[in-house]
Formats: sequence, C-alpha cells, structure tokens
Amino acid sequence: MNKPAPIVAELGRPETPEETAARKAASSKAYRSSQTVRSLVAALIATLAIVLVIVFAVPRGEPASAPTVDMVGIAGDVESTMDSPVIVPDLGDFWRVNAAELTSGATVVWDVTLAPSAEDERGFIRLAQAFDADSSWAPQRLNGTAPTDTTSIGGLEWDVFELGDAGAKQNITHAIGTQAGDDYLLLYGSRSADSTAELAESLVPQIRDLSE
Repeated sequence: MNKPAPIVAELGRPETPEETAARKAASSKAYRSSQTVRSLVAALIATLAIVLVIVFAVPRGEPASAPTVDMVGIAGDVESTMDSPVIVPDLGDFWRVNAAELTSGATVVWDVTLAPSAEDERGFIRLAQAFDADSSWAPQRLNGTAPTDTTSIGGLEWDVFELGDAGAKQNITHAIGTQAGDDYLLLYGSRSADSTAELAESLVPQIRDLSE
C-alpha cells in the first residue's frame, strides 16, 4: 500500500505532481547557478596566480645601456682616410656622443651628434665639418636655409641661420657655422643659442689651428 504524500507546511496539503516537479527544477537551477559562480571564482583565482608567477618568477635584467661611441678613435680613422685633421669636441661632464661617422657624398662630412649626459637636460647638437667647402654647403643640411646674419663667438665670425618652419621638420631650432681653413664647420640642433655658442667657443682653438 502506497504511503500518502507528505503534507507541505506552506501549503497545508500534499504537493501536486506539478508542484513537486517545479520545486525540483528550481532546486536544480539554483544548484547549477551556484556551481557556475564557484567555477568562475576558481578560474579568476587561477588566472591571477599565473600572472603573479610570471611577474615575480620570470627573471628580468636591467635595460641594456647605449653602446659607447669611441669618437676619438673614429676621428683618428677619419683623419687617416681624409689626410686632414678633424675637429673633436671636448665632452667634459656635460656632453655624451650619440654618433660619430664620416658621411660620403658630393661633399664628404665628419659628423658628430652630441647630447647632454644629464637626464634632465634635453636636445642635441650636431657638429658637421664639411671638407673643402664654404657656407654655400650649409643649406644642404638645413632644408635650403642660407645664413641671414653673423655673430662673434670666441673672436671668430659665425654665420647665423634662422630656420623657422624649415628647421621644425628636423627638430632644429638653431644653427651657426664658420670657416675652418679649407673646411666649413656647422653646428645645428635643438639646443638653445647660448648652449650652441658655448660649444662653438670651446672649438675655437681647433678652428684656429685649421685656419693656420
């Protein structure tokens, strides 16, 4: 003999088959939902653990320092190649060399790119010694800009180039140049006029030697 269905307190009577099925379906749905949340939380925890392992366990070296440019050594090679002296700036504590090379072309040029050593200093100055050239060569480096004025630095007369928009294309804000014997020396870059003049003055003894 079948036992009578239990009376449900909330209903005050036994559940109908439809109510029983609905209650079981709701219970199963709630269970599956709780399992999904648990799985999601577990997956997030596992992902976070993997990320932490990558961050803390993978060895990381210091960033590679920029290679040192042997300006003096390169200058010696250029002098041997050109059979002519080149101007070599004294770096002191302020400057570092980013590049130094002999650039070939219709006019051969000794090119040196200088930048401040200190991280809080910005800008650059390029020194270009054009062999067997005069001021008419300079516009080739300055987007066609010719000298518009002159100034005296270290007792020498220097051409002054006003770059304007032409200089902005190369991030050049100031340029000066002077004759150094048979060669033409051009200083140009994004440093101030005062900073460029200081470098120019430090080169005057070498320029005079070339001029003698």
